[in-house]
Amino acid sequence: MLHLRLITPADRTDDVVRLIENTVGATHLVVLPGAARNPSGDVVQCDVAREAGDELIGALRQLDLDQAGSIAVEKIDLSLSERADKAKEEAPGEGADAVLWEHLANATHEESTLSITYVAFITLATMIAACGVVLDNAVLIVGAMAVGPEFGPLAGICTAVVQRAPRLALRSLIALLVGFAAAMAVTVGFSLFMDAVGLFTEARLEGDRPNTGFIYAPDWFSFVVAVLAGAAGTLSLTSAKSGALVGVAISVTTVPAAANAAVALIYDDAKQTWLSTGQLLLNLLGIVLAGTLTLLAQKWFWSTQRRQRRQA
Repeated sequence: MLHLRLITPADRTDDVVRLIENTVGATHLVVLPGAARNPSGDVVQCDVAREAGDELIGALRQLDLDQAGSIAVEKIDLSLSERADKAKEEAPGEGADAVLWEHLANATHEESTLSITYVAFITLATMIAACGVVLDNAVLIVGAMAVGPEFGPLAGICTAVVQRAPRLALRSLIALLVGFAAAMAVTVGFSLFMDAVGLFTEARLEGDRPNTGFIYAPDWFSFVVAVLAGAAGTLSLTSAKSGALVGVAISVTTVPAAANAAVALIYDDAKQTWLSTGQLLLNLLGIVLAGTLTLLAQKWFWSTQRRQRRQA
């Protein structure tokens, strides 16, 4: 269940209340006339089943409530109510499958913004991965994958394509490109330092690497895994199964490929540099393609559900 707290201008409260009352899956309606001070107006609260939440939020925005008042949405962790249970039963579909497009757009906006924290995380992840490729240590590679924040901008690009939001697409693309460029540049300097103190050596990079050699060996399996991970990550963002994102993070070799390219660059190993870059681009392409197709499929599914409900 979701809890909505709305601030409505007095002249629109009746329309808002009528809308909530006519929404299948909405319950626990509360109206507090004149309770709001900034902005001034009435406070309307209700609970709605997650699967009906996106339609209700969209209808509230059509009333320009986000401009004239406020729409706040919270997830309810526990609701002991027969009315809530009935609302969830009446709402079409399953809550775990529901997509809250406004929440997705807001989440990807935050995760795809170029910030000091974002650059710090992707840089640290790339440096950890650089240690992993030189030591041929799979544990460090997995750790770097988990630390890397690159899925946020990738999800932002997918969302922007489906929602036709060019500003979000540009913001996400800038975060992705600048983030990786900065991370690789810092990792080059880090690798030079590690080489100077004798911790990184060309022999280690060029030697037999059974645990990390796949990083600079792009093939069809790399693309297939990226596609599967992109679909899983998108489903995780749009559903209640957010824990799956960790598994997605350690399934693709974006950060390790960037790290391998940076380390290979300082030793003038053009082959590993280009192959690692190819691995990086192949993974990014697979994730964006799968994420976009997944969102399009979800959008089609829920629009079909709504159409069938209206016709029933």
